[in-house]
Amino acid sequence: MADAKVIPFDDDRSRSGGGSRPARRRTGSGSGGRGDGSTAPVSALPGGRLPDPSEEAAAGAQEPQEAPESPMGEAGEAGGGWDRRIAGGLAFLRRRVTGDYEVDEFGYDKELTDQVLMSALRPLADKYFRVEVKGIENIPSEGGALIVANHSGTLPLDGLMLQVAVHDNHPAERHLRLLAADLVFQLPVVNELARKAGHTLACAEDAQRLLETGEIVGVMPEGFKGIGKPFGDRYKLQRFGRGGFVSTALRAGTPIVPCSIVGAEEIYPMIGNAKTLARLLGFPYFPITPTFPWLGPLGAVPLPTKWTIQFGEPIPTDGYPPEAADDPMLMFNLTDQVREQIQHTLYKLLVQRRSVFF
Repeated sequence: MADAKVIPFDDDRSRSGGGSRPARRRTGSGSGGRGDGSTAPVSALPGGRLPDPSEEAAAGAQEPQEAPESPMGEAGEAGGGWDRRIAGGLAFLRRRVTGDYEVDEFGYDKELTDQVLMSALRPLADKYFRVEVKGIENIPSEGGALIVANHSGTLPLDGLMLQVAVHDNHPAERHLRLLAADLVFQLPVVNELARKAGHTLACAEDAQRLLETGEIVGVMPEGFKGIGKPFGDRYKLQRFGRGGFVSTALRAGTPIVPCSIVGAEEIYPMIGNAKTLARLLGFPYFPITPTFPWLGPLGAVPLPTKWTIQFGEPIPTDGYPPEAADDPMLMFNLTDQVREQIQHTLYKLLVQRRSVFF
């Protein structure tokens, strides 16, 4: 013991780490540590448990990182919507220029009708005339059907509004193929637009082919007698021709859907007819209204009347034998039944109407 060497606690070598014995890191403090330098055991709180270090590491690894907020926000979403619209418009123009689109045997261009023609007519129907549609469930979701409607308004805007009403309100978004008079296909620009929109000549052969292929066909049997009648005869149905539409429906075996349109009679109140001028121009009539021709082009603006279009219960025709289409008495009875149903509904809608404009 005499050779033992005493190293004082304040020796500079123990603080500088120059000795051979490494310095021990302190893991406890105060009364929480042990005398031997080890960590004192930690007791769990009552009702709890100690966290497992491996669980903590896994939770830290799986914790989702919050995505940085886009500086564009909602503006970025709006920009993406506009980008899609512009891309769709450019693709549409490219197809039109290259001819990469389809038309049927009648010249009907579905894409042009949906993208351009319907988009142009929709504000007129929804905002200007505020068309209210009733009984749309009476139009079948599939298969052919013949819609028979009254005709009025001096200019045939009722047919166009009827086309928009069927497409925009039917759950299946069905397209209406109207049967038009010869005059429509004799006018240069109107001729092309009518065919592109799906209209065809009012003949039994074309109508039957459309019905047999499952199309919704629209016809207005009054023709020019209805659209060109004086304002004093408004909502009084004219003669329905010879009942050719009934024969067509019987041959195709498709139902007949009566349709009543209120509001079109007042858009151009026809108070006169310049027959001499009409003959010179080759028109069936030349209307004189309170605003036309006195106000020039401004007189051609229709009055903003409130419209109601109601589709009645369909009249089935598939229960008749094939030879029924040649029975004149049956055609007369069915024609009269359709006409009476449309007229009765017109009177009922007029009674319910509060105002011409509201």
